Amino acid sequence: MSLEKTLSEINLKSVSIEIYGLGYVGFPLSVRLASNNLKIIGIDINSDRIERLENNELMDSEINLESEYLQCRNKNRIKLQKFPEESSDSKIGIICVPTPIPDKNTNSDIFVVSAVNSFLSKAKSGDMIILESSIEVGTTEKIEQLVKSKGFQVGENFGLCFCPERIDPANKEWGVENIPRVIYCSDNLSFEIAKKIYENVNQGNLLRVSSPKIAEIVKSFENAFRLVNITLVNELAILCDSLGVSVKEVIDAAATKPFGFLAHYPGAGAGGHCIPKDPRFLLESAKKRNSKFETIEHALKINEFMPKYISNSIENKLNEMGLKKSVLVCGLTYKANVEDMRDSPSLKIVQEMEKKGFTIYGYDPFFDSKILKKYLIENHISELNFQNLKNLDDKSIKEISCLCIVQHHDEVKIRIKEIYDKSLIPFIYDCQSKLIKNSQSNSKIDYLGN
Repeated sequence: MSLEKTLSEINLKSVSIEIYGLGYVGFPLSVRLASNNLKIIGIDINSDRIERLENNELMDSEINLESEYLQCRNKNRIKLQKFPEESSDSKIGIICVPTPIPDKNTNSDIFVVSAVNSFLSKAKSGDMIILESSIEVGTTEKIEQLVKSKGFQVGENFGLCFCPERIDPANKEWGVENIPRVIYCSDNLSFEIAKKIYENVNQGNLLRVSSPKIAEIVKSFENAFRLVNITLVNELAILCDSLGVSVKEVIDAAATKPFGFLAHYPGAGAGGHCIPKDPRFLLESAKKRNSKFETIEHALKINEFMPKYISNSIENKLNEMGLKKSVLVCGLTYKANVEDMRDSPSLKIVQEMEKKGFTIYGYDPFFDSKILKKYLIENHISELNFQNLKNLDDKSIKEISCLCIVQHHDEVKIRIKEIYDKSLIPFIYDCQSKLIKNSQSNSKIDYLGN
């Protein structure tokens, strides 16, 4: 077997593609490739996820792919299993597993290495690995050594690429099908194979870079850029609070400059599994070289401070109004219109309010109590004590003094506006300044940065 044969088989769509990790990156990738008549084996060590997908039970974030997924399953284009299998066809492994924040007990590449080892256990000459997971600088070279330790010659009889995922859940303009991608490839044949694969993903819009380190830095820097700018605007919001002016008006005015400015707006903090994590890879690289990356260090500190600042602001306002400390945190996910609670600032606000003795309620139309424990572990929170509301009817919110809106889900924005317009909760704190002020309402409203 050779890479030339793999290229020939990818042209005939007879190659076998194993996708490791069927989460928010791996699942849509599997469906997109299988929908283009490629043979996909979805591999995930999470038995519950495999069982759920075997039963065609999709989460809210996956439901938009339901018809395509069911078609692929009916035509046997997607197999689901926990482990790889031997195949006489050329095989390509695409690694889409999560990467944890590194600490003294855990390396960031722990799941990546495990997935690569799993693929290599059934690999042969002519096979290829594409890493899509966000990784620390130097990880691709580490994987190359791992491949070589199995007797393969990377760039000769075995291909290795790093093509970091770019995905923005719920973004209606930019999706997996039209986002350009950066890629490093060990050799020209591997690049040709990768282009054939990604023709079915984003029309093969790939920018090839010269080294794995370049591609790794690009991925981390993209999210560092977002983190630093979000932090900058949140610090500006804190300043505008103390000055008594509207940060939104400041930003909207600045955004009229037609060059050299990119508008970011304040919120409770950057969440999700990328923006708070990927910049740490650059920070770790700097530390290993006895250097500093103080911009990122400061941005991370401010990002962690925002939930405390918001809870302090709410406590001070409730004391000023003479109201009891009961709060409804609305929008528990890290982003509007998604179900993902990874590194959610809402959970950290709940944690801060617990320390202050608040009676806390939570509401989110995407909330799933069955996976809350998983998210608490990922957020380094032992437990949270809040009452989850099933809905926002008048009876459920009757005893609540403050509505803290962290995320504005489309599904509930009409009800939130109604709560405000009808003065059903005496104080509203809008972390994103999206609720339009109504002079007829008796509810007091504050915005972050006003």
